[in-house]
Amino acid sequence: MPPYAGSTLLSSGLQQNFQDSTVSNMVTIDVGGQLFQTTKQTLSQAGSKSLFSKLVNSYGSIPFVDRDPELFSILLSLLRTGNLPSRAKAFDIQDLIFESQFYGVEQLLINSQSNPSQFDPFNLEKSMVLPLNGRDSPASISTTQFGSVHVAHGSKVSSFDWALQRKSTILTQFSAIDSLLALSSNIVAAGATDFSGLQILDVDKGFVTQTLNWENVTRSGSTVQAIGSSDEYLFTSFESGRRNSNCIMVYDLRDDFRPVTEIGHYEIFGAELDSAIPATKLRWIPGHNLLMSAGSHSGPSGVSGTIKFWDLRSGNAVWEVKEKVDCFSDVTISDSMSAMFKVGVHSGEVFYADFRNIDAENPWVCLGDERKSLNKKKEGVGCKIESHGNQVFCSKGSSIELWSEVLIGSAKEGEDRIFRKNSMGRANDTSANKITHMSFGGNKMFVTRKDQQFVEVWQNSVTRF
Repeated sequence: MPPYAGSTLLSSGLQQNFQDSTVSNMVTIDVGGQLFQTTKQTLSQAGSKSLFSKLVNSYGSIPFVDRDPELFSILLSLLRTGNLPSRAKAFDIQDLIFESQFYGVEQLLINSQSNPSQFDPFNLEKSMVLPLNGRDSPASISTTQFGSVHVAHGSKVSSFDWALQRKSTILTQFSAIDSLLALSSNIVAAGATDFSGLQILDVDKGFVTQTLNWENVTRSGSTVQAIGSSDEYLFTSFESGRRNSNCIMVYDLRDDFRPVTEIGHYEIFGAELDSAIPATKLRWIPGHNLLMSAGSHSGPSGVSGTIKFWDLRSGNAVWEVKEKVDCFSDVTISDSMSAMFKVGVHSGEVFYADFRNIDAENPWVCLGDERKSLNKKKEGVGCKIESHGNQVFCSKGSSIELWSEVLIGSAKEGEDRIFRKNSMGRANDTSANKITHMSFGGNKMFVTRKDQQFVEVWQNSVTRF
């Protein structure tokens, strides 16, 4: 026997087994007269309910699918890599949507096109506008994680799907909607400051599924001031019709909006207006399991407000920030940066408060010109501020400031963090109307402006479909 003959035979046997295994794992498919070869593992990425799973289990002759082979090749690349290939830009997105629905892989297409990691705030461009019906400008806007968007304008709600190709508009019972929150691609919560009750709307079917109310002491009806949500709960800030009491109601999203608890119930006593400022903004903070509520009002001594952080288990406010010197025009939370941000109503400057120093007498650190915080020019009236990822966006008139943290070593407790203001490139347009709302969904930013009957969509040119 020649040297190493046993090893050679063993290697040949392993190679043959590998080849047999590879062949048995291969799948050949005839799509519109064009043959495609792939593996069972690739086709299984589509899920058990898709047409691809049936192709995996085909035995004997080569399965034939009477569809467009070019569109099939795009979806096959999606299964192989999880992303659409660059050549997909040559196709109409609606054609790909229809084809993905036929094969049962629309959710994979949604995920590939709505990935927040593709959102580059420094290179945003206006890619399109979404027209609205009627003459009313947007009063509220809300998005889903996959990039579908709902817009309240006047008494109507217009909804656009994740690809922004399909639009539907429904007429509500409100004379004007002030608060809107997307609970899914087809379910929204809507409320008004002059109409009692929070309505849960099915925008696909065009009707109210439920109306939620707060039974206040005066039994005078309850109007909605703000709406928020977590993965489990829906939060609604109610104010009594007589405007002498308010509270935040918590509903269970998983149990048909069952009332769970009532927190922050306040009554106005005499001239103490500060005792019952309703929350006009609600934000859930997942990393701390807390609910932020914020509200302000104008009085004889100027604009004052309160920001509170609620523990749902105890129903108590664990943190409270009183606003008097340069009260917020708007306020937001960044869970990823463990900080709260506001734009001052007088100065128009951006401030942050580190969660580690939230108990300080004055937790705010000015990121701009601190001297402006002492003026009374109200440069921040109407300014909006929102966080998305590790950035904070602040509207100033018709333009947007972008703030991001500069990480230099590890910030020690008590030390100020460093934030830098950046330009959003082509996203600023000084000739445009004043920005009224900003919202983020998937890899898109949505912007509305005063006296305009459409929504602007901002994206990165490299991620556009």
